[in-house]
Parts: sequence; structure tokens; C-alpha cells
Amino acid sequence: MTIGIIFISAIFMIIGMAVQSKLKSKFTKYGNLATTSQMSGQEIAQKMLKDNGIYDVQVVSVEGSLTDHYNPMDKTVNLSKEVYEGRSIAAAAVAAHECGHAVQHATAYSMLMLRSKIVPAVQISSTLSQWIIMAGIGFMGFGGGNSTFLLIGIILFAVTTLFTIITLPVEFDASARALQWLSTANITSSSEKEKAKDALKWAALTYVVSALASIAMLVQYVLIYMNRSRD
Repeated sequence: MTIGIIFISAIFMIIGMAVQSKLKSKFTKYGNLATTSQMSGQEIAQKMLKDNGIYDVQVVSVEGSLTDHYNPMDKTVNLSKEVYEGRSIAAAAVAAHECGHAVQHATAYSMLMLRSKIVPAVQISSTLSQWIIMAGIGFMGFGGGNSTFLLIGIILFAVTTLFTIITLPVEFDASARALQWLSTANITSSSEKEKAKDALKWAALTYVVSALASIAMLVQYVLIYMNRSRD
């Protein structure tokens, strides 16, 4: 079973790297194509917030590449420099997507609210689960030790897995809101919207891979627990 864990980890690591590579190539490609509106990511973000009646969220520039995110704690749309200053299809797609999260927050979108509520539990589980699981497997390997420790680790890991699953509709919904607004606000043409959709699709796939990897690992841990509990 431990070999199975290593195998699954390796497979999803390779898939994750392939998706990340494709994502970067897509954003490089669409980052070189300007939108007909010629608006910067900052301008697009501010307009989308205003169009949705949101006036208490700031749009700020942050360091790094693909570091764009919405922070519900301080109500900021954080855009990497290339998106904040960029006037490309990629910049428009990312800026609108992150504002999509701000709109979710403002409208109390249920899945975003649920994800926010379990963040504290996830911070604990993501830190402790792997160590407790490995320790639990080790204890059970010596003289058929009690499986309770492993079960605790599995429960903690399940919390993290649940978070990755809940994240999927949150990300898909933010992209859907972004694409609809980009079209209705005449920020992108129909052909540009399709390119923005393609870029966001690959960004979403990174979350899909993460969720599938977490589910596969959880199943492996449960199988280890069941097999060794019967021994």
C-alpha cells in the first residue's frame, strides 16, 4: 500500500507539472494579445467591481507571477504586476476572475462562505495530517499496533480533501462570472472571450488535479487503515 501511495503521488505530480506548464504557455500566448478595449488589468478590475456595486474592495499590485488572488479578510483584489499593468487578454481574464471572487463575497455565494468557514480547520489539518498518518502507519507496522492514530490522521486529511473539492465550484463560478461580464461590458470581443475562456480553463484544471490527487490519496489511506485493522 505504501508503494501505491508513492505511485499515486508520482503520477499526480507529473500531471500537475504538465498542467502548470500548459497554463504558463497559455498565459504567455494570451499575454501577448491585446484586447480591443485596451484597458489594463487594474482598470478592468475597478470597472467590474463598480458595475457590481462593490465600493469597499481595493485593487492592488503584488509581486510574483500567477500570484493573483482575492483576499476576503482585507477585501483586496491582488494582481501580479503583469496583470495589474497588462492590457492583454490574459490580464483581462485574470483580473475579472479575481473580481468574480469579490462578487461572490459581496453576494454571500454559499460555496465561498462554506470554504471560508473551514479555512481554520484546513490550516491545522494540512499541517498535521501527513505526519500523523505516517506515524500511524509506522505504529501499526510494529506488532500490529492500535489503528486509532492512523484514523485521526485520515480524518484530518479528509478535511483538506473536502476543501479541495469545495474549491472547484468556487473557481468555476468565479470564471463564469468573469467571462459573462467581460462580454456584456464589451471588454472583449467574441473571439477574445473564447481565448480568455481557454486561459481560465487551464487555470481551473490545476484545481481539478489537486482535488483528484487528494481524493486518490485519501482512498489509499482508508484502504491501508481497513487492511491493517483486519490483520
